[in-house]
Amino acid sequence: MKTLQKGFTLIELMIVVAIIAILAAIAIPAYQDYVIRSQTSEGLSLADGSKTAIAEFYSNYGHWPLNNASAGLATSTLIKGKYVSEVNVGTTTGQIIVTFSGPKVNSKIAGDKLVLSGVKNAGSTSFVCKTGAPALADKYLPSNCHL
Repeated sequence: MKTLQKGFTLIELMIVVAIIAILAAIAIPAYQDYVIRSQTSEGLSLADGSKTAIAEFYSNYGHWPLNNASAGLATSTLIKGKYVSEVNVGTTTGQIIVTFSGPKVNSKIAGDKLVLSGVKNAGSTSFVCKTGAPALADKYLPSNCHL
């Protein structure tokens, strides 16, 4: 009596490996972008306190604060996180400048800046995301950051 051998051929196994390699080639870069966006979202979280202080300052005085101290905030280097080295209130345009650097930040955004610009509305203040110099690529902006 003859027994038939059962299993996959070498060609079938190579096709499966090729399909997995193609899927990995697509998924890994997309995951890297997701990780970078999660790092930039830390910058938005850290800037929330500055947004409140700037809006309150503008409401009280009718102009934007010149720096962190005039807005009643800690110095820029004391507002930091795992991926953010500083959050700075800058110039007379109501800007918040978030700088990404540190040992754990992704090298694609190391040294980049995210700028939140204050916009005067009737009775309120809103903030619009912009990329600073050196520029943070648009694809790395968090989804809740509107340009």
